[in-house]
Amino acid sequence: MKSLVKTELGFGNLEIQDKPEPNPGKDQVKIEVKYAGICGSDIHTYEGHYKVGVPVTLGHEFAGEVVEVGEGVTEFKVGDRVTSETTYYICGECDYCQTGDYNLCNHRKGLGTQQDGGFAKYLIARKESVHILPEHVDYKSAAMTEPLACTYHGVNKTEVNDGDVVVVIGPGPIGLFTAQVAKSRGATVIITGLTNDKVRLDKAKELGIDYAVNTQEEDLKELINSLTDGYGADVVFECSGAVPAAKQGLDLLRKKGQYGQIGLFAQPEISFDLEKIIQKEIRVVGSRSQKSADWEPSLALMNEGKVDAKALVTHEFDITQWDEAYNAIKSGDAIKVLLTPVDE
Repeated sequence: MKSLVKTELGFGNLEIQDKPEPNPGKDQVKIEVKYAGICGSDIHTYEGHYKVGVPVTLGHEFAGEVVEVGEGVTEFKVGDRVTSETTYYICGECDYCQTGDYNLCNHRKGLGTQQDGGFAKYLIARKESVHILPEHVDYKSAAMTEPLACTYHGVNKTEVNDGDVVVVIGPGPIGLFTAQVAKSRGATVIITGLTNDKVRLDKAKELGIDYAVNTQEEDLKELINSLTDGYGADVVFECSGAVPAAKQGLDLLRKKGQYGQIGLFAQPEISFDLEKIIQKEIRVVGSRSQKSADWEPSLALMNEGKVDAKALVTHEFDITQWDEAYNAIKSGDAIKVLLTPVDE
């Protein structure tokens, strides 16, 4: 089968290869991929900023149909519409595994990073990671369950209450999902971007986000002060992975505010204003990926219409069209790009 494989670390080194069609082992499920999303970490991997277990088929956001189950699998049957967590292997013994925090297991192996993922016709998932799609969640939406679960995980790391003023910095897919999750909790949500983010800011308005602010044209702090009697935002989620945005986020918060870092930084070390954290008693939390407990609530948000995932899809390509997909993302024209498999 045709697979999009990262062959070596460093920039590029992504090519279509013929790989054998996989067979499920004990407690495993074979899934025929319908759609697979390109994640920001796939871009980081392609550009050489993120290490994976090469050679490996990329793609960890996907949905599809069960076509075969291995020995011991009774929870799923052929024909089931499903998606899967990225977790392929965990040690099951460490403190983090014991509490269900699989995303923190030091021995964890993920689909699309250490184990062949969804940029192919078929993949193998462990049965514990597979989830049945609810009635009102289609394949395109379901292919984005993983990034939605990441943002659900991040929002859960803070306390977002009804009536809070929440700022989401960065209007990419992660930011747009974060804004929708925060909105579902009754918050007044401001999402920010730059002039070249016009398509994404317009999408935020279409999704019903309260304020979509181009910070190169509007005074963000003035808006926040007008909404909070000058106190500042209750919660800030930084979703862009941009150093200036992280510094800005601390400045926008009220005293005793909460700062959540969801976006990944391209560089390993950044400077951070600890003085603001001290003087304003800001609570800073990091959010790494997602865990099992985040998936069913995320699917429910889509099923209930509280999060519109499909609205984020602007481009579709097949896995042989990586260059076109990459260029669409880097140009700013795309919000979310989905890939489809190709037949032999």
